Amino acid sequence: MKTNSKRLAVLIFLFMFSMTFAQKNFQGKAYYQTKTALDMSRFGGRQMSEDQKKRIATRMKSMFENVYVLTFNQIESIYKQEEKLDAPGTGSGRWRSMMSSFTVGNLYKNVKEQTLLQDHEFFGKQFLIKDSLPQLKWVMENETKQIGKYTCFKATAIKTNTEFDFNRFRRPPDREGNKEKDSANTQTQSIKKETPDLIEVVVWYTPQIPVNQGPGEYWGLPGLILEVNEGRTTILCSKIILNPEEKDDIKKPSKGKEVSKEVYNAIVKKKTEEMRENFRRGDGRPGGRRR
Repeated sequence: MKTNSKRLAVLIFLFMFSMTFAQKNFQGKAYYQTKTALDMSRFGGRQMSEDQKKRIATRMKSMFENVYVLTFNQIESIYKQEEKLDAPGTGSGRWRSMMSSFTVGNLYKNVKEQTLLQDHEFFGKQFLIKDSLPQLKWVMENETKQIGKYTCFKATAIKTNTEFDFNRFRRPPDREGNKEKDSANTQTQSIKKETPDLIEVVVWYTPQIPVNQGPGEYWGLPGLILEVNEGRTTILCSKIILNPEEKDDIKKPSKGKEVSKEVYNAIVKKKTEEMRENFRRGDGRPGGRRR
């Protein structure tokens, strides 16, 4: 009964405010905060102390705590990261230098045309990813929760994880360890490369804002997605502005060599594997010499 009552209340709310979203010049802004929990347990091998791991985790943490703004209407959206100042102690170092080689630009989605555009800079080269919107098979749940003043419904999906994995840069298991153990680890890594990583995505969307949009590549639900939980990453909406006085142009990214997401991921994978080998040969230092 409680679930039915909540659904009825949401339907009444949607009816009352349907004219707002039916306006031709309707626009909204949603602010999202992202956080990623880092797994440092396998990072660096035995050559790195726990204190060193903690210091690196602290520096890397700031890279994954960002604020994004999603500007949307009924058909289009643009997802932009807000600029921020680097925290003291995070402006230099190998890991900061490595991460600065990956610059992710604005992400444009058009739900009517089912298209996605995003510009990336990767080791000095500009790419324009042009692809169709990902088609996740959402399972809509009855569970609800409140995010701010909005009633949100839960939805889940399984997706193939193609995101960058920092564990690719960790050192070999143990140069002085058991060779059989190293061989077993190598076989396990080989199996993982052949099997795509599947990951569960849990989102919370609100029918009170009936637009088919969400942060990042997420979309496809009867309401704005306010929260995403994907693996160790959480994206949470902190503020929403509907019909702001000053409206922004939702411009398509246009710079860079046009590639599909699959092709771009293949380029990134090849380059990161090369870097991993350089780290291994150089004892963890780019361009370093063997001992």
